[in-house]
Amino acid sequence: MGKAVSTHHWSEDFALDQLQSKGLRLVERNYRTRRGEIDLILQEDTFLVFVEVRYRASSAFGRPEETVDAKKQSRLRFTAEVFLQQYRNGYDTPCRFDVFAVSGKMPDPDWQWIQNAF
Repeated sequence: MGKAVSTHHWSEDFALDQLQSKGLRLVERNYRTRRGEIDLILQEDTFLVFVEVRYRASSAFGRPEETVDAKKQSRLRFTAEVFLQQYRNGYDTPCRFDVFAVSGKMPDPDWQWIQNAF
């Protein structure tokens, strides 16, 4: 069985690097179900952290974090539920949803890590 071709944006690599530098450990990347995808699932102490990475080249049409609307939040919650059904001790693990917002360009993009975003 071949490995899937990676389709993630550089902003996901950047977000992962930043979060790992803060001590979070990667559990899963680009977790997909029929109804949605979670960009990054990380462990921070006892918490499972579901991270949505949002990128905008500029904020001329709004900030990247503003694109995580109610519909997107609902899809993320559903996808997290599916993950927790499969994850060892999933329902006994405290969880939160974070948004990692990135704008601009490398090598020095603007970014914001919003914990407990919704």
